[in-house]
Amino acid sequence: MKLAIVVSDFNIDVTSQMLERARNQAELLGAEVARVVRVFGVYDMPVVVKRLLQRKDVDGVVMLGAVIKGDTKHDEVVISAAANAGAQLAVEFGKPVGLGITGPGMTREQAFDRLDNARNAVEAVVRVARLLAELGE
Repeated sequence: MKLAIVVSDFNIDVTSQMLERARNQAELLGAEVARVVRVFGVYDMPVVVKRLLQRKDVDGVVMLGAVIKGDTKHDEVVISAAANAGAQLAVEFGKPVGLGITGPGMTREQAFDRLDNARNAVEAVVRVARLLAELGE
């Protein structure tokens, strides 16, 4: 099984640790991280996820990011758009897309407390990909 990971560079102090945990989880589950693509922010992910899902050598994509609350509701808009796009792309391409994006409404401290969401997103993608393979086409 080959996974791609799309990771946000925004809040890189958090997301770099999320990426490390995601890679470790993939290895533990016997999945290969075939591609890691870095984007500036979470909002930039959907078009990259779509391109990766089009590839025959990618069985699923994990989206990693940390959306930390600011002075406005921008965090809610960003994560909602990314989550909705990820779900729609999964259905469109028949491949799993894992939501390893934390937030909205969280502080930087809470973001560090939620690093393991990256592991959960990898596990979700691997499990769904295996289930889809069992179900056949």
